[in-house]
Amino acid sequence: MALCALLGWNHAASAQPTDSKPVVAVLQPSPVPFSESLLRSLKLPAGFEISVFAQGLGNVRWMQVAANGDVYASLRAQGEVVLLRDTDGDGVADVRKTVARIARVHGLLLHAGKLYMVSDRALDVADVQSDGTLSAPLRLFDDLPPGGNHPRRTLGMGPDGWLYLSVGSTCNNCAEANPENATLLRLRPDGSQREIFARGLRNTMGFAWQPVTGRLYGFDNGSDMRGDDQPPEELNAIVQGKHYGWPWCLGARVPDPVQTQDPPGTSKQAFCPSTQAPAATTTAHSAPIGFAFYTGTQFPKAYQGDGFVALRGSWNRSKPSGYRVLRVRFGADGKPMGMEDFVTGWLLDTQPPSQFGRVAGLAVAQDGSLLIAEDQNGVIYRVRYTGR
Repeated sequence: MALCALLGWNHAASAQPTDSKPVVAVLQPSPVPFSESLLRSLKLPAGFEISVFAQGLGNVRWMQVAANGDVYASLRAQGEVVLLRDTDGDGVADVRKTVARIARVHGLLLHAGKLYMVSDRALDVADVQSDGTLSAPLRLFDDLPPGGNHPRRTLGMGPDGWLYLSVGSTCNNCAEANPENATLLRLRPDGSQREIFARGLRNTMGFAWQPVTGRLYGFDNGSDMRGDDQPPEELNAIVQGKHYGWPWCLGARVPDPVQTQDPPGTSKQAFCPSTQAPAATTTAHSAPIGFAFYTGTQFPKAYQGDGFVALRGSWNRSKPSGYRVLRVRFGADGKPMGMEDFVTGWLLDTQPPSQFGRVAGLAVAQDGSLLIAEDQNGVIYRVRYTGR
């Protein structure tokens, strides 16, 4: 399938919402338990295979991979961080150990021998010990804004040596009381000098730096209750000091007709042209979660510098979207040039719709395989290239 044709590449960004009331469908595909037969139904490009790295994990969300291959994963509902280790090299974790207990822990970041762990309102850090376990966590702060509708915070370490922390909006469509909501924050690794890096990001959980250019990209979740096709999910090139439109603008700087409030001191029509347009878009309500650039060497050379995004899946669209992992192609200039399916099949062809996977976090394993966390059935999948 042609790259630009798949999922309406950049089409939704240019579509102009009308002033008519959107028709909203509330349709969430029914969950189905994981099974080996369903695993075999997943579809990937030629030469790739998918298997299970770990299962029975419950609400597994975010992952970080250590230099020795250890995988740290957050189990948000359980309030645990677990260490997963494959001791015999067969691609399956045979060691599972709880290494931290923090209520509602979500985002993880390994950096300089420490594991940073962020929950709804707090940031903790612990030393990684020689056996992979953690020291007692040290709380750096606990005054992040209330989470509201989007309490799942995420972390990244920039090439500038600053720690980046995503704080989603509390709501679908409101003027936030706390200026740190709907932003990407930046701070020193010791928790000091916290500042707002970029604004107008409704909920950008997956963000990463393109390995060739060092540019920061993130996938933002658009507002709900706008009908099937508005607004598109956005891939943004995130630049310091810029505003990305929410809650007043949709897609390519289009004023949101459902938003009745204007920005302070101006109008939506005057404000939206001053915001940052998406670098790319994909189908509305797909719910992008994890986003990672491929930095391994196991996949073919054409994948080097490309991104992957996990689309957790829609709940308010008459025809479900998401429930898949996309490859985001980047050109030699380090800019996005198209998207295509990478792993599909979690959404089942049944009536009414059903699914066996709501994918969340992504990570590149030490051997170059791609790990995919699925938080409904508690499975971490492993995608590797065999060439067969």
